[in-house]
Amino acid sequence: MTPTWITICDTCKRDDWAAKGVERTDGQALAELVEAAADGTALRVRRTSCLMGCDHSCNVAVQAAGKLNYTLGRFEPTGEAAQGIVDWAVLHSESETGQVPYRTWPVAVKGHFVTRHPPLPEGE
Repeated sequence: MTPTWITICDTCKRDDWAAKGVERTDGQALAELVEAAADGTALRVRRTSCLMGCDHSCNVAVQAAGKLNYTLGRFEPTGEAAQGIVDWAVLHSESETGQVPYRTWPVAVKGHFVTRHPPLPEGE
């Protein structure tokens, strides 16, 4: 089975980020929470400096070879959001195509899907 990856934009900043006077970005905070929530799962987690979805921050991508891939955004950096992302990514990993039936989605990810990408063609 190919691994499912969660890629988290660690440079994402919500509009009020500067006013909070915090050292780390909202993306860094969400990344830490997702990493902790994914610990002990078969998921792989990585960070990137930008997913170019600034209007939708905080952003994550859920990807696996040969499957539909998704970008999710508009998250607050909370434990509930991180757990929802991980729970949905586990369902993605268990799906042959990457499509997850809506009725099984965790509440924390509903309304957060930004894009869906078809898998890349194989062999060409």
